[in-house]
Amino acid sequence: MSKDDKDKVQIIDKDLDLSNAGRGVWLVKVPKYIAQKWEKAPSSMDVGKLRISKTPGQKAQVSLSLTPAVLALDPDEKIPTEHVLDVSQVTKQTLGVFSHMAPAEAAVASVGKENSSSSQPDNEKLYMEGRIVQKLECRPIADTCYMKLKLESIRKASEPQRRVQPIDKIVQNFKPVKDHAHNIEYRDRKKAEGKKSRDDKNAVMDMLFHAFEKHQYYNIKDLVKITNQPISYLKEILKDVCDYNMKNPHKNMWELKKEYRHYKTEEKKEEEEHKSGSSDSE
Repeated sequence: MSKDDKDKVQIIDKDLDLSNAGRGVWLVKVPKYIAQKWEKAPSSMDVGKLRISKTPGQKAQVSLSLTPAVLALDPDEKIPTEHVLDVSQVTKQTLGVFSHMAPAEAAVASVGKENSSSSQPDNEKLYMEGRIVQKLECRPIADTCYMKLKLESIRKASEPQRRVQPIDKIVQNFKPVKDHAHNIEYRDRKKAEGKKSRDDKNAVMDMLFHAFEKHQYYNIKDLVKITNQPISYLKEILKDVCDYNMKNPHKNMWELKKEYRHYKTEEKKEEEEHKSGSSDSE
C-alpha cells in the first residue's frame, strides 16, 4: 500500500467497553497436548477442575485435573491427567485481555437499542475482559504416563524426514539414457561440416571485402560464419586489413582500415547533391 493510499484510509474511532477493566485475570501456559485436547472439545464441555489449597504462611498450591470427558475425545492417546501450576506475580508489566464480538453477533446484541438518526451502529463491539494479575505455567507430574509421552515425542523428533525405499519396478517417468538426442545431433552436424580448413589468403580477403560492402562494422563471430575459417587464422588476416574498435559505440567490432574504405564522406555527398541540383536548374 502506497503512502497516498494510507492517507485515504478512513480511521474510525470505536468505543471500548471497560466495565470489566478492574477484574483480575490469570494468564495460564499449558502444554501442547492439553491445548490440542481443549481445541477438540465442544464449548459446553467441562475440560478440567482447578484446585487451590491455601496454607497459612505459604504460597497457595494450584493444581489442575483433566476431566474424563476430555480424555475420552481420543482414547488411544494417553496423556497425564494431574498437573501443577507454578504461580508468578505480574509486577513490571501491564497486560490486559481484550475480546471483540463478530458483526453478526453484534447486530443481534444491538436489537432493541435506540440509535440516533445521525450515528451509524458499529459492526464490531470491543471489550476489555480484565487485567492480568498472575502468570501460571502448567507443569505435568513426572509419572509413568508422562515419561512414556515424552519418550514418544523424542522418538518422533528423531525420525528422519526422508527415507530410502527399494524400488521393485523400473520408474518409467525418468529412465537413464546413454546419450541424449541433442548431443547426437550436434556431433553428427559437426562431422558433416568437417574440420575448418584454411583457404587462400586472397580468397578470404575477397570475402571480407564483399562483406564490408554491406555493413561497416562486424563482430568476430559473424565473420567466422561468413568466411568459415578458423578464428586464429581469420584474426591474422583481419589485423592486416581491419582495425579493432576499443571504444563505444562500436566496441569489440572490426572495421576496414582507411586505405581499404571507399565510403563517401559527407562533404563529397553535399558536392554531388549540389552539382546534381545545378545541372537540373540549367
